[in-house]
Amino acid sequence: MSILPQPVQALIEAFERLPGIGPKTASRLVFFLLRSPGDLTERLAEALNGLKNGTGQCSICFNITAADEEVCEVCRDPRREAALICVVEEPLDVLALERTGGYQGKYHVLGGVLSPIEGIGPDDLKIRPLIERVRQGGINEVIIATNPSMEGDATALYLKQQLAPFSARVTRLARGLPMGSDLEYADQSTILRALAGRQDMQSGS
Repeated sequence: MSILPQPVQALIEAFERLPGIGPKTASRLVFFLLRSPGDLTERLAEALNGLKNGTGQCSICFNITAADEEVCEVCRDPRREAALICVVEEPLDVLALERTGGYQGKYHVLGGVLSPIEGIGPDDLKIRPLIERVRQGGINEVIIATNPSMEGDATALYLKQQLAPFSARVTRLARGLPMGSDLEYADQSTILRALAGRQDMQSGS
């Protein structure tokens, strides 16, 4: 039985469900909020409510967008290279690439990677919409920027196979990214080197 009031315990348990936050960190966050001015907790509550109610998915690339916008800012921008698509795992990867200022194409967010162990197959990701985008034509290159992990590499190979019937060039970020690292944590110069050194994907590689 917990000695803490139910609202405190409930918030600790909610924080614990967030990635990278254990029981001690969760407890520190909750007690920090308890000691903080009331307006901080109110702003936090409003922001959390707005997170779900005020956001949606772009109907083209599946990146995060405002709830009242069907198409995201990047897809709407006529200055971006429409013939170039960079395929990433998550919206955080889009942020990482945008921070470099070195990529001017469009994106496609898969929403994860293939993982048979976790029961994640092709139908659980935004793979079919990607194939349809390429099938419609006008795409010269697809950069596969999944993370350099076993799952990321397996997903990249699967995408290469699915895109093989089309004329678009399929490339993979160069190995400037260490094996097992995530794109969102890489520094800007590493990402720029990986973009600049991207290579054509060979069958079976």
